[in-house]
Amino acid sequence: MIDVAQLAGVSPQTVSRAINRPETVRPAIRDLITAAIEQLGYRRNLSARALVTNQTRNLGLVDSGSSIPGHASMLMAIENAAREQDYAVTVALVAKPGPDAISAAFTHLMDRGVQGIIVLANTTDLAEASRRVPTDVPVVIVAGGMAPRTELRVVGVRQEEGAQMATRHLIDQGYTSIAHLAGPPRWLDAGLRDQGWRSALALAGLTSTVLGQGDWSARSGHSIGIEQANSQLPEAVFIANDQMALGFMLALHERGVRIPHDVAIVGFDDLAGSGYFYPPLTTVRQPFSQVGHTAIDVLLRALSGAPPESHSVSPELIVRESSIRIEG
Repeated sequence: MIDVAQLAGVSPQTVSRAINRPETVRPAIRDLITAAIEQLGYRRNLSARALVTNQTRNLGLVDSGSSIPGHASMLMAIENAAREQDYAVTVALVAKPGPDAISAAFTHLMDRGVQGIIVLANTTDLAEASRRVPTDVPVVIVAGGMAPRTELRVVGVRQEEGAQMATRHLIDQGYTSIAHLAGPPRWLDAGLRDQGWRSALALAGLTSTVLGQGDWSARSGHSIGIEQANSQLPEAVFIANDQMALGFMLALHERGVRIPHDVAIVGFDDLAGSGYFYPPLTTVRQPFSQVGHTAIDVLLRALSGAPPESHSVSPELIVRESSIRIEG
């Protein structure tokens, strides 16, 4: 900072204000300082700043390490939202989310000076274990269908509502036989999407049939699709995520089943490329960016002393060709 000040012909205090409170420095002076910074390659020493301010501007994120696209999209959204607020994110992966593993992950993060922790709680085990771990920093759990507790904040997408929208759309198209290809057991999102599908059918007086439970992968969707293509297919299928829908649709194509003429398909997530499936996939769009920003906002408010709060974000139905009823 002294070198920058000397090159720009100003005081070190002026350089500090230009970096941390630029609105207090005249534009012409800021331009001189910016030019000096670029010439010298100056970078702020965040470790030194943390010692002075007692704020590391580092947040922790506990994650299962799942590779499914929807989960990865949520992780990226949180990291981007944190960076926009000038916070770094340190990730602790928990492959087997038992109480001991979660406690170790929290300790690992707090030893590195994180000011708060976000948990991507995709499974029941991870969510419940995170509730029970004592911590000296605020915690936000990103999960659907969870109520906040005194020491925790909860942010999530209304998964059940999204499944209801998907199912009602198929009902509105005139389909009366609407089956479900579910996600893996103990995954919170899978259970909520199953509940939403069932409740929409029950409200319409229709019966529910589960074709099988996949593991979120296109491979599992394809395997179940091959099995179902050799039997009596329903009129429509609500599939718990887009990856499984991709595999299921391929299996039907391989067996000569036309979509949507013979079977209508609706997925969930609206992952990149869903509009380029054949045919383009009707799906439920998860607002990953909005959830990421909300989780960071809730955590930063908690750092300022705000009480626990819960936020539930609505998804959006994206209608494409795969679910539109075609007669004949």
